[in-house]
Amino acid sequence: MNESAPPALLDRSGPAHCTACCCPLANKVILVLFMGLLVVAILFGNLVTLAVVLGTKHFHTPQGYLKASLAVADLAVGVFVVPLSIYAEVHLMVSDSALEWTLYGSKYLRFHPCSLVGPVFAGCTFVSITTIFLLTIERSIAVLKPLHKDSVITRKRTTTLIVLCWVGSFLLAVSPTVFSSEIALEYNSCSRMCNYAPMNTRAFNILLLFPAFDFTLLGATMVINVISMSSIRQHSRRRKQLAGSECPSGGKPTFSDIKAAKTIGTLTVAFTASFTPIAVFVVGNVLGNTWCNFSFFAFWILATNSCWNVIIYSVRDQRFRRCAHKLLMPVQRKDTSNENKTQNGETFI
Repeated sequence: MNESAPPALLDRSGPAHCTACCCPLANKVILVLFMGLLVVAILFGNLVTLAVVLGTKHFHTPQGYLKASLAVADLAVGVFVVPLSIYAEVHLMVSDSALEWTLYGSKYLRFHPCSLVGPVFAGCTFVSITTIFLLTIERSIAVLKPLHKDSVITRKRTTTLIVLCWVGSFLLAVSPTVFSSEIALEYNSCSRMCNYAPMNTRAFNILLLFPAFDFTLLGATMVINVISMSSIRQHSRRRKQLAGSECPSGGKPTFSDIKAAKTIGTLTVAFTASFTPIAVFVVGNVLGNTWCNFSFFAFWILATNSCWNVIIYSVRDQRFRRCAHKLLMPVQRKDTSNENKTQNGETFI
């Protein structure tokens, strides 16, 4: 054990931080099973999303590119973030001793897994928020200015914005540790995840940058969604009033644009609900509250958001649901096709 590690870091893995959900053996087993199922759900759901978006010509649009970017960010959580927690918890459960890197911060070890995984989780969270914001902008233009949609929203511009989104998000994710020597990354015994660990009270204020950035984008996204939904409601009201009369349909959003806008609105609500507990936890830490049990639920609620997007697409988007069904049921599709050919042959005879 590294004797040079400060007591504050050692205390993080002590009994005082033994949460009710993670300490008894039965609860540890349930925790590991939950993490394992979450990995499967994240990988399966987002791989299906990527296969549908990249494999279907209909989805080769700016909106499709943004959805693919969102799926890649969620996949990274399932590939890097959750498996590390599973490894740490299984090792602790089997050997009854914690791994060395779970006891010390990244400032006190030559290589610390959280130095990679922590920024990945934060960066992918920022990518998700920024991508949802860009999706909202794209849908609002399609709803509010349908005639200008194709000229304003192009694939080239969307690709450029996606690259800038990823670069900017990860620069923001690493900024606390790069610009402050008072912040380390550690495996937190409360959240069971890699977190930023301020070494003193003043350093907590730097972390307020994260919720400030997130809620600024989420707030703007909610406002734009409200404007788009109000426009859709007015359009629906006018359409009912003019039903049966001949009137030009130019300049009106299409039915698919309206459905897509509602889907993005649902994504925004889901992400805001999953991120809010983290923001409350960070602010509480700045005010001096530990909230050990709450931190566990806050971080893992955010992690579970990585498998919700495909569910929302499947419920809200009929075309996506149909393409996903064809992708997952190729044998059934082939049997149905052969059956139809047989029936057509019998009918012909």
